[in-house]
Formats: sequence, structure tokens, C-alpha cells
Amino acid sequence: MPAFLRRAIDALLGAVTPGTEGRMQRRVAGWWPQAGEPIFDRREGFDLDTARRLGYWQGQESRRDFVHAWKEGERSDLERPWNFRWDRVPKHSAGPGFTEEQYDAARERSREVARETLGEALWLQLERQGYLDLRSSVYDGVTYRLRVGRRIEVLCGPGVEAPWYFDFLCINPVYPLPEYEFFAQLYLYVRDQEEEVIRVAAPQPWDQALGRTF
Repeated sequence: MPAFLRRAIDALLGAVTPGTEGRMQRRVAGWWPQAGEPIFDRREGFDLDTARRLGYWQGQESRRDFVHAWKEGERSDLERPWNFRWDRVPKHSAGPGFTEEQYDAARERSREVARETLGEALWLQLERQGYLDLRSSVYDGVTYRLRVGRRIEVLCGPGVEAPWYFDFLCINPVYPLPEYEFFAQLYLYVRDQEEEVIRVAAPQPWDQALGRTF
């Protein structure tokens, strides 16, 4: 995307996006979901795909809020993160109660998972160049560039029209995951289930770190 167009889009989004006061007004007005409330009911009129782009995942309305459950002392040696909603957990966080030692251990394990998943050749390529490219099996001349903890970059060959207006696709995990572990999962999805990636990805005008990886 040309730099002048990117600046124009940034300016437009800055003008139409409400600041803190606007967000508080929406919260008071009842749009913003309170802890424990169903989410999907407040987005009535959106089809499932649109709701997923806004952060809803199927079954989420019946899940407990993770922060509330943690504060109430709900603990288990066996983690089942898919049973909770993660809306109120800060970005790049695994949730309350996670220590620095646990972060270090989770990140180290995630590198091992990614290495085993990708195989030695792809792992060394990722370490050397910082990304992996996958050619699309749906769109001729389109390549997906995957980077750890970042949005997918869409690259087009000479004379190829991009399938999306924007150059980046945003896909986040349902619950927080270490960056390398999610990268390995995303690589397999783009390689083997591209249609699903196309269906749920949210096109974005700029690159950015993913919010639910750490």
C-alpha cells in the first residue's frame, strides 16, 4: 500500500475512533459487555463470520470470564483455557497470576513445539530470515508471509491483483498462546486449511503485533 494512502487511512481512523470518553459513553449505554454477560446477544444482527472478525468465537457466550474466575479462586492443575472468555485480559498477557518464570518456561516450550512442528529445515529458515512464505493454493500469484507474533503479510506477484484491499491479515488465537506455538499452528492452517484462514481473517491496513500472543 502506498505511504500516502496509509497516512490517509490512519488519519481517517483516528478521526472516527472514539477516545476514552467515547468508549465510556458506550459502556454506560450498555453496548460494552460486562463480566459474565453474554456477548453475542449485544451484537444482534451480525452474522457469525462478522461477529468472529469482531472477536467473537462460537460458544463464547456461555463461557465464564477468566479474570473473574481467577479472582474467585477457581484453580486447576489441568488447564482448559477454551472454557473461558479472555476479553478482559491485557494484550500480550497470559492472564493474572502468571509469573516471570512461567512466561520464560512457556516461551521456551513454544520454541520446542514450533521446531518439532515445522521440522528442522523450515525452523532453520525461520531463524535465519525471520519469516516463512507460503504460496496460496486459492489465489494465483499470491504469497502469505508469516512472521512470529505479527499479522500475515499478503504479497502479490507482478500484475496480480490482491484479493483484499489491505496488505495484512489479522488472526488471533481464541485464548493467549506463546508466539512461537501460535506461529506453528498458523503455518499449518495456511498450508492445509487456507479456505478457513480466508474466511476468518480480518484484513488490516498496517502491520501490528498480535494481541493474544505473548
